[in-house]
Parts: sequence; C-alpha cells; structure tokens
Amino acid sequence: MALETSTPAGAAAWLARNAVDVLPEGGLEAKLTTAAREGRPLRVKLGIDPTAPDIHLGFTVVLGKLREFQDLGHTVVLIIGDYTARVGDPSGRSATRPLLSGEQIDANAQTFQQQALKVLDPERLEVRRNGEWLDMATEELFHLVRTTTVARILERDDFAKRYASRAPISILELLYPLLQGYDSVAVRADVELGGTDQRFNLLLGRDIQSHYGQPQQVIFTMPILPGLDGERKMSKSYGNYIGVTEPPEEIYGKTLSIPDAALPSWYELLLGAEPPPELGPRDAKRALARALVARFHDAAAAEAAEQQFDRVHRDGQLPDEIPDATFDGDGGTVHLPALLAATFGVSTSEARRLLGQGGVKLDGAPLPPTPLDRPADELDGHVLQLGKRRFARLRRA
Repeated sequence: MALETSTPAGAAAWLARNAVDVLPEGGLEAKLTTAAREGRPLRVKLGIDPTAPDIHLGFTVVLGKLREFQDLGHTVVLIIGDYTARVGDPSGRSATRPLLSGEQIDANAQTFQQQALKVLDPERLEVRRNGEWLDMATEELFHLVRTTTVARILERDDFAKRYASRAPISILELLYPLLQGYDSVAVRADVELGGTDQRFNLLLGRDIQSHYGQPQQVIFTMPILPGLDGERKMSKSYGNYIGVTEPPEEIYGKTLSIPDAALPSWYELLLGAEPPPELGPRDAKRALARALVARFHDAAAAEAAEQQFDRVHRDGQLPDEIPDATFDGDGGTVHLPALLAATFGVSTSEARRLLGQGGVKLDGAPLPPTPLDRPADELDGHVLQLGKRRFARLRRA
C-alpha cells in the first residue's frame, strides 16, 4: 500500500484512490473515525442479482474494492438478490428484462457465491439473501413506497429516456430502486459499492435509510471495465467478457485479443498498475494475460496457457491435450451445426454463422459452409476446431 492506512484519513484516501465517486465528500473518513471510536468494523454492502451464473472480469473490479475493505478489517455484506432478481434491475436497460425462474435464480446464486470467493475473504464475509426481508407484508411495502415519488424515480437516465420515447416501463421496475435501497436498511449498511451505472440506486438508498431513521451510507462507484471489444462495458449479453472460471487458455487467449487502447484501463482496474513502460502492446498483453490466469488459476497454469497459445497460434501446431467428444454416427452422416452445438455448447444458429465465416476447422483446414451434413467416417478420429482456441477430438460412439 503506497498510502498510510493506519489513520481514518489515510485509509479513506487509499480506498478512494481509484473510485469514480465517493459521496458525500468526507463521509468515508467520518465513517471510519466513528467505527474506530466504537471499536467495530464498517459494514460494506454489495448487492448482486443472480441473473447469470458466472462472474466475469468486469465484476471483479467491484469485488477487488470489497477485498480492500476486508484487508483493512471491515466486513463485507454480500446480498444475493434472490428477490430483486425476480423484478430485474433496469439500470442501463432500454427494455424490461426477461424474468428467470426461481430454480434458475437459486442455481445462479449458488454458483455466483462460490466464484466470489476467488476474490473475497470468507472470514470477513456475511452473505444474505434479500428474500429474507423483501417478502414483506403489504403494509410494510406501502411504508417503503411512501419514501419517494414517481418524479424522483423518473430522474434516472434510463427511465427518463424510455419515458420520453414512450417505451414501456413496468410498475415492478419502478419499485426496483426502492427494494435495493431497503436492502441497505435491512443490513444497516455503512458503505455501499456499485458500478457507475448504479449511482442513482446507491444515492436513493441513502434517502431510504434516512426515512427509516438510520445513518446514511457512503456510496462508492467504481469504473466499468471495457469488454473485449474495447468499446462497450464487459457484459455476458454483449458476448465480450472473460469469465473467472474459464479455462486458462481461454482467459489467456481472450486477453490477447483486446484492443491496444484498452490496455491502460485493464491494467489499472484489474492489476492496480500501469502497463510496463518498457513493453510494447503485444508483450504488455502477454504479461497481463499471465497475471490474470495466475490469479484465477495458478502460475503453472499461466505458463502452460502461454506455451499452448504459442504452439497453436505462432507455430501452427495442435495443443498437447485435446479433449475427446463422442458423436452418434449410426445414420452414416452427421449434421455439423448439431455436432458443434453438442461439442462446444453453442447454438445451432451460431454454429451456422461460424461455418459461414470460416471459423470452424477440421484438422486445421477450414470447413466450407455447405454441405451441413458430413459422412461420419470423415469426422471420426479427427480434430474439430471452433474459433481460435477450442478443440475436440471426435470419436464415433
């Protein structure tokens, strides 16, 4: 730590050094001073809606900040939004989110919690589900909705744009910021973190805490990591993400694909450093890729991923280890889109698109987009490749 953190002022400055907003000004130092006087840790809240099972690198930016609070002795309260996920966070959305089933939400929540422990310290972590308190009586809900006005909710940029364009906004969506704010009341949050797209929700949480007679939380907004395209935020819906549990070779290869212009933000937000000035963009990406693989796997995996990348993409060889994939060839022919879907988990429409773009190879040679049905004998024992980094040796069942 370059800054002194033994005093409230020093700790506040260090924690705030790479945040976009820390509001109100001076609020974090005051919270730290009060907590030290009372001999207790701060309660630092993060709410997540388990609408997808996996954590990507963009989300680790906020998790990393939570870990910094933990390293200074504070408690992270991770709220799994099993209830708010049934509403759908409208932040940054131009349309209502599709609803998930309760079973999907529960499965995603379990996976998300496990993956968060790749960054967070379990000894200073409290995990709650907001279904504990949001499954409230109607009278309690009426009390909550009286804390704000429709005009206040429509100040949100995404709501304002949708309202101006006459796009539908459900009553349920209007409730979302109130429900998120009530989470802060339920866990008595001292600090709440989120991305910059959460600024409105976090500030509203302060107002709701005040209505319930609680001290207002300090809000932290963190920068949003650009995705693999270097333009839009990293998101599973955009397909421009790297998941923290992806295989080492996927993390390594995808990292090398980012635009040169994205290097400074990736280094700052993921490593807390600047790109090494003595390295050009190519070698800086390689160093970044090794660091990310080592973080989410280990150093040996990072070295192996780099060697495999060089073997395949620089030297034109096949990987040392290729998983087998069995297929049913009893009919004499195999439908390629179905084979790709079963082998690599893509949709059949995506498989057809990749075939049309030359993104599918057999033993290193691109497969033409037609015919889509191939003799099973032509595939058995051969290596099928999807994109640059995904391989499978086909075996007839």
